[in-house]
Amino acid sequence: MEGQEGTQQPHLVLSHKLFLLTHPDVQDIEKVNLREEVLASVKADDMAPLYEALTGNSLLDLDRSVLDSMRAKNDEELKKLDEKIADAEENLGESEVREAHLAKSLFFIRIGDKDRALEQLKVTESKTVAVGLKMDLVFHTLQLGFFYMDFDLISKSIEKAKNLFEEGGDWERKNRLKVYEGLYCMSTRNFKKAANLFLDSISTFTTYELFPYDTFIFYTVLTSIISLDRVSLKQKVVDAPEILTVIGKVPYLSDFLNSLYDCQYKSFFSAFAGLTEQIKLDRYLHPHFRYYMREVRTVVYSQFLESYKSVTIKAMANAFGVSVEFIDLELSRFIAAGKLHCKIDKVAGVLETNRPDSKNALYQATIKQGDFLLNRIQKLSRVIDL
Repeated sequence: MEGQEGTQQPHLVLSHKLFLLTHPDVQDIEKVNLREEVLASVKADDMAPLYEALTGNSLLDLDRSVLDSMRAKNDEELKKLDEKIADAEENLGESEVREAHLAKSLFFIRIGDKDRALEQLKVTESKTVAVGLKMDLVFHTLQLGFFYMDFDLISKSIEKAKNLFEEGGDWERKNRLKVYEGLYCMSTRNFKKAANLFLDSISTFTTYELFPYDTFIFYTVLTSIISLDRVSLKQKVVDAPEILTVIGKVPYLSDFLNSLYDCQYKSFFSAFAGLTEQIKLDRYLHPHFRYYMREVRTVVYSQFLESYKSVTIKAMANAFGVSVEFIDLELSRFIAAGKLHCKIDKVAGVLETNRPDSKNALYQATIKQGDFLLNRIQKLSRVIDL
């Protein structure tokens, strides 16, 4: 599953198309084209195991002659690979034996046989000595994990990679791992860690097998906006030359970032609306769509309110280009959820901010935890007395 520089790994392109095939917001006419593209990819790589799974899920229609043809080709190629392994073990050196086993691993990955691919990767690892080559096997496993969205496999592989780096490993592979881990964190809603890992990789990005560079910048900006304070956002994102050269390629992204920082809230909401479709149709971000929408609104509402001790609801609605009723409903929800520190005076039509005192909050938390601990001790003492 090795993608060439500048080229996304074909299996991950296929996984995105499979995601769109099951997405309720994708039009039926688009799904017809997607189904044709998926079938063409499956046939091109003779992906018999994946074809069986897709027909079983009714994503593709079963054609028995197509399946039999792919199986026959798979059996023939597997036989040749086993013969190469046997020949290498009998007549060649350790390096050639490893390469023969690696070829078999890549074959199982190519045809979409996850279990046999993982099993063969373990066999290949047992024939591998160099740390760098072991790391490459971990990257193959990680790509498999992202294809199937197997977060347990991804998490274990990342930990394995970190352990390998303690034995050695070059900076290029370490930097690639940061992007893999960042994607894992973003996919599991740890946006703050994802943002930090992505930002660390901006100037050293070579992980084209996962996604193109403009997609990487898209993820970096989205995760940074809800994770960084204004000063850090300015230094690391708004003024970052690597981001400035690419951000214009992603529709609405530049306006989304710059209008937030420049406090142009009406433009921000417009760009925000334009980006929602891209976020919703991204297979890594889609599960967190509603959460991300809430977090972005929390950031922008908090930023606006920080400038005032009190402000009319009408003034805020005008700033955002929305109705008074919309802002009233929005703020009521966020205040009730503890996301915003302000109160609404409905009679006067005014918002009054009440910024929390961090020392007082810490004091209250300590008192609360102390009461909880005392209650636990009292319950324990009763049990002991019995």
